[in-house]
Amino acid sequence: MRKKLVVGNWKMHGDVAFAQPMLSELITLLPESMDVDLAVCPPYPFLSQVQASLVDTPIALGAQDVSSGDAEKGAFTGEVSASMLAGLDCAYVIVGHSERRERFDESNATLAKKIEFIQQAKMMPILCVGETLASREAGNAESVVASQLSGVIDLIGVDAFKSMVVAYEPVWAIGTGKTATPDIAQAMHAHIRQVLASFDAVTADTVQLLYGGSVKPENAAQLFSMADIDGALVGGASLDAESFSLIAQA
Repeated sequence: MRKKLVVGNWKMHGDVAFAQPMLSELITLLPESMDVDLAVCPPYPFLSQVQASLVDTPIALGAQDVSSGDAEKGAFTGEVSASMLAGLDCAYVIVGHSERRERFDESNATLAKKIEFIQQAKMMPILCVGETLASREAGNAESVVASQLSGVIDLIGVDAFKSMVVAYEPVWAIGTGKTATPDIAQAMHAHIRQVLASFDAVTADTVQLLYGGSVKPENAAQLFSMADIDGALVGGASLDAESFSLIAQA
């Protein structure tokens, strides 16, 4: 039985006055016992502050990205290595978010390198895949997602997915208020599992698949009731303690 996972991606939001009060409120809103894993991924400058706020709580720390450079340290201005993130007790690292793919031209080869570094540092990558509205309207949604998965598998092998989370994020539903219906989301999650199964059935059955596309308290329960949806990668709603708590409880 795959355990549910809910991850909050704060993106480029928050400041030094935001994190501690928000997390304190969130912790008070969560039930004492929950059969779900939780994590938050703040911007780099707040990782240490958030780490301190999460001590002795059920919430794990994650990062939004990592360097794809070949060295753990050196003259790489502006970069943050996997070992640095591991040193802050990060459990998860997001890679391949559509905003990174589109705005920073990140390729499957770049993502494969990042995944390798994350796993070598004993953290869990959250690999994002998903199609644009144009691809969906053209009937290419499944082939786009399949190519994103196989592009990574061809470089580092399907065994890497045994220690990885996959998040399906339809690009057309991120920050737009649009949400894939539970049936549309389930169909793509089932497709992702089928693609992985074509390489290794056991890995396909055990990997956690998250939905990420305007997840809210109002639609979370329906999404989580789908057979192949194991949780969510939450954007805007993760910035509000009550909303994030309700999604986790769903």
